[in-house]
Amino acid sequence: MELILFNMDNKKSLDFNCDLAQCGSSDEDKSLELIDYVSSVNIACGLENGCPLSMMKAIEHCKFKSKVIGALIGLPENIKNPLELSEEEIEAIILYQLGAISAFAKAYSLNIEHVRPHGRMYDLALENPDFSIKIANAVKKFNRWFVLYGAMGDTLEKTAKETNITIASEFKIEDDASIEKLKEMIEQNNLPDTLHFSLNSENVSELLQKVSEIVSATPVNFNRAAASGWVE
Repeated sequence: MELILFNMDNKKSLDFNCDLAQCGSSDEDKSLELIDYVSSVNIACGLENGCPLSMMKAIEHCKFKSKVIGALIGLPENIKNPLELSEEEIEAIILYQLGAISAFAKAYSLNIEHVRPHGRMYDLALENPDFSIKIANAVKKFNRWFVLYGAMGDTLEKTAKETNITIASEFKIEDDASIEKLKEMIEQNNLPDTLHFSLNSENVSELLQKVSEIVSATPVNFNRAAASGWVE
């Protein structure tokens, strides 16, 4: 493997994000503890592994920890071929979930800032531009100011161009190889907006620590405001 020399004096600021409130999580309390090390969280909204009590607990914890909150949206398990869904059906599925998470956020005087597809929805949004555009249009209908998280690449860029939605390109940190890839991206100045960590990974604590040594965890909107000159 080629040795990558990394200049620690040029430490970048990127959003660190993770998913919360998924039913069946092996250790929910541990997941809540680990959010100390991320800057934004995506809370499952009900249709895919979401759980109302877990949602409420996550919202309350995020308020206490001052974390940026996003909606983790997915597809119902009984849908065999999501690509056959009409735009109206996709819209209904997404609005239903955004309404649920927004109700919890409102109860705690918080706001949702972004939306991240999950599972099959995430994969299809990456593979199919038309599906990705339908997701974006549904999100915009609920709130045109929401940021849409997605895998960095041409599909997400096309979605932004076609719908005029604000996007955040995401790179997943899954192992040491992905950290080395991140270092390459930094050296090449080809950075994502956000880094995704799976709290269900056995070594997530180690990965968070390693990435924190080379990148500072800062929310997407703060980084963009700083870049525009609004904050210093």
